[in-house]
Amino acid sequence: MTNKLAKRGLDLAKKGLLFQAITALVVTAFAGAAGSHSAMSAAAGALISILPNSVFMAFAFRYAGASKNDLVARSFSQGSKLKLALTIILFVIAFKGLNAAPLEIFMAFVITTASHGLAMFHYGTKE
Repeated sequence: MTNKLAKRGLDLAKKGLLFQAITALVVTAFAGAAGSHSAMSAAAGALISILPNSVFMAFAFRYAGASKNDLVARSFSQGSKLKLALTIILFVIAFKGLNAAPLEIFMAFVITTASHGLAMFHYGTKE
């Protein structure tokens, strides 16, 4: 990938994922004060946000350039569909397999997802 715009977008996505991972660690640490079950539930919620975003990022930046316009659009579409499916599957696993607390899962998921969006806004407006 030699396209400058694609490299800039990939760097922005990497910063967003890093910020999201740091936020996940902080949220899990705060939840850990309430007990190990709360910490496990918060970690699961944070991972439910981070893993699908990572998969989407891999698909979104697989191709670059105007000559590969169709491949870029197809890969972006596949990535967004896979992100949604993976999010649903991970929620089912967290609730059924881990018997995690719903409040901690949803709070960690929302905070971690919001942190990614805020990081995109913050780093995306800097030149």
